[in-house]
Amino acid sequence: MEIAGKKDVMNRKEIEKRLEKIDLTLPPPETEPERQYYFIRLLQDWAEKKKKELGRPLYANITTFGCQMNARDSEKILGIMQMAGFEETESEEADFLLYNTCTVRENANLKVYGRLGQLKKQKEKNPDMVIALCGCMMQEKEVVEKIGKSYRNVDIIFGTHNIFKLAELLSIKLLDQRAKQKMLIDIWDGTEEIVEDLPNERKYSFKGGVNIMFGCNNFCSYCIVPYVRGRERSREPEDIIAEIKCMVQDGVKEVMLLGQNVNSYGKNLKNPVTFAELLRRAEEIEGLERIRFMTSHPKDLSDELIQVMADSKKICHHMHLPLQSGSSRLLKVMNRRYTKEDYLLLVEKLRKAVPDIALTTDIIVGFPGETEEDFEETLDLVRTVGYDNAFTFLYSKRTGTPAASMEGQVLPEVAKERFDRLLTEVQQISAQKAAKRTGTVHTILVEEVNQQDSSLLTGRGSQNFLVHFPGDKAQVGTFVNVRLEESKGFYYLGKQV
Repeated sequence: MEIAGKKDVMNRKEIEKRLEKIDLTLPPPETEPERQYYFIRLLQDWAEKKKKELGRPLYANITTFGCQMNARDSEKILGIMQMAGFEETESEEADFLLYNTCTVRENANLKVYGRLGQLKKQKEKNPDMVIALCGCMMQEKEVVEKIGKSYRNVDIIFGTHNIFKLAELLSIKLLDQRAKQKMLIDIWDGTEEIVEDLPNERKYSFKGGVNIMFGCNNFCSYCIVPYVRGRERSREPEDIIAEIKCMVQDGVKEVMLLGQNVNSYGKNLKNPVTFAELLRRAEEIEGLERIRFMTSHPKDLSDELIQVMADSKKICHHMHLPLQSGSSRLLKVMNRRYTKEDYLLLVEKLRKAVPDIALTTDIIVGFPGETEEDFEETLDLVRTVGYDNAFTFLYSKRTGTPAASMEGQVLPEVAKERFDRLLTEVQQISAQKAAKRTGTVHTILVEEVNQQDSSLLTGRGSQNFLVHFPGDKAQVGTFVNVRLEESKGFYYLGKQV
């Protein structure tokens, strides 16, 4: 198992030393993360015996639905499973299978239900297989009740607040005879606890995400995130900087700072720190070459943050700034707490400070009460801003949110027609913006060998665009200069210079 060089807080030797000191004859500690290391050690002993019994390795499959926060959680889950003695596999015919779920839109829920139905026969063939569910979807009481009644093949359910407890929950399921025949459910309504120093396994050795905060306090009327992710909780800046430094020592060149609303970072700390100040501290880390962040709420985008971006030599020239609607009337109903004019002023400030900045956004079509005039305002703002890309969504009714019970629900056929018009507009503008970069040279972080053509490499520029170009696989994880030869709308074909 290759761990060294990919751990964010501790390398393999440090983790092994920590585990060696654990005395399993004693009761598990009460404090975290010591308690979870106890259960990881317990699982290691179980796994060694099980592998000898089966005559093969134990395999874990983790499928992630949804946002980058979920992707980051899955890296932590995989790190715990690997330290416990499991190997990662892409096959769902695994000894441990986990779905890290999303519930932002109804389709995400339906996908999980469909996959669980398909797993019933697999579970019949392999009764020892452990099926686990976690993530935002599991924070909905009615969802857990439905799974309990209709999908008895599920073994473990936990939520967004106690992912760090995976080793403990799995130990109970595998080693407690009373728990083996029952569905183990451990859902927390909320927590102030942030557990540091647990293993995790990054997808890339040269870049990775860093959680700077958890939860959301905004309560946009259409959004279920505050209900499933809880209130905002910021990590201490010293812990964040220490994690980034360890990542850089392990070869990481680019970090993505993650939070539901990074612009409100630090407000709930005992000694408040602004997000702009955190970025300044990250900028000073020797060896770190690129800094990204996501997501920024417009209402909290400060002049201080814009100036830090302008002054920085490491912060990427890209900002994802969700709009949701171009109608000030709808923005108020959405509880976004800014107007169309406020948003346009932010765009003006950003482009003045960082002229080559790439702007992307999220837009909802068909929000309750949306009129043709409201939609036309959205189209007008999209044309005015000229986004590099926009993620467009049909409004999805989420039970428990204020918008779900609002009057004026837009007819599906009307929403779909507007969605198609918006998508056409966004694609045309994106293609025009992309074409303007053709012929220019950019520093690209090479991310991987192109999956469709192994003679090409795929990399990403500061403005977050993708480019495919000829190169050697040894260049993966390095920075190279590439001329953008041809725009394909959503990506470029390029040539190294």
